[in-house]
Amino acid sequence: MTPRDDSGSPEPRRSRWSDLDRPPLNAAALRRALVREGGLWRELDVVQRTGSTNSDLVARAAGGGRGLGEGVVLVAEEQSAARGRLDRKWVAPARSGLFFSVSLRPGDAGVPMERWGWLPLLTGVAVATGLARAGGVDTALKWPNDVLVTVGGEERKAGGILAEASGDGGVVVGVGVNVSLRAEELPVPTAGSLGLAGAVSTDRDPLLRAVLRGLEDWYGRWRAAGGDAGACALQEAYAAGCATLGRVVRAELPGGRALVGEAVAVDGDGRLVLATEAGVQEPVGAGDIVHLRAAG
Repeated sequence: MTPRDDSGSPEPRRSRWSDLDRPPLNAAALRRALVREGGLWRELDVVQRTGSTNSDLVARAAGGGRGLGEGVVLVAEEQSAARGRLDRKWVAPARSGLFFSVSLRPGDAGVPMERWGWLPLLTGVAVATGLARAGGVDTALKWPNDVLVTVGGEERKAGGILAEASGDGGVVVGVGVNVSLRAEELPVPTAGSLGLAGAVSTDRDPLLRAVLRGLEDWYGRWRAAGGDAGACALQEAYAAGCATLGRVVRAELPGGRALVGEAVAVDGDGRLVLATEAGVQEPVGAGDIVHLRAAG
C-alpha cells in the first residue's frame, strides 16, 4: 500500500539517494583503496546506522577469543548514540560527516603504555592534514582532541577524537567530523563543518581515504620509534598545527580544580604545559581546555 500524508496525497518515497548532496559511501571502493597486503588496515566495513562505532568495536574486543586485532575500521553513515570526551553526545544527520572507529594495538609493537596518550594527538594530526589535502580547507587542532575550522572569522569545532581501551590489550580510536552540515543543522552555535568553512570538496570518500592513509603513515612512524613522538617528528607536527599553543587557556581539571595559564608546549608525553602567573610550568595530562585569548 502506498503511504499517504494527512491530506491523502502519496508521500514521496525516501531512499538512500533522497539527499543527493549526501551520497552514501562506497564501501567496496574504500576497501580496494585501503585494505592491502602488508598495510595497517585489514578490514573495513560501512554500516548504515549504529549507536556508536567505538562501542561496537569495544564490544567486539570483549567478545572473547583472540580479541579484535589491529587494523579494523568501522564506518557508520549515521550514529544514534555517538560520544565525545566527558560523555558528551555527538549528533549529526545521516551521511553528513565522517563517523568511524579503528582498532590499534601499539603494545604488540613494544610501545610502552605510558606513551599511548599520544594516540588521540596522532590521530588529530592525521585528520587535520587529510582534510586539508583532500578537502582544501584550513584546519587546526585544539588540545587534546578537537579539530577546528574557521567559519565567518570565528573558530568552530568541526571534529572530535575519542580513544578508549578495548579490553583486549588494544585501543579503539573514534573520529567524528562534520562535513556537509548546514548552518540550520548545527547542534550548537560553536560547531562548524567543512562545508561552512569553504571546503573545495565535501566528497566523503576521498576525505576518508586521505584521513586513513595519514593515520596509517603517522601510526607506523610512531610505532617504529617505540612511541617516541620526538624521534618520529610527531611532536613537532602536532605543535605546528595546534591552535592552543600560544594562547591563554583555562584547564578544567578532574576533581573540579581549574588552572589558568599560557599554553607554551606539548611535552614528550603529550601533556599540555601551562605557564601560570605564579611563574611555574605545570603539565596537564587530562582536562577540558577553554581558549581564553591570545597570549600577550
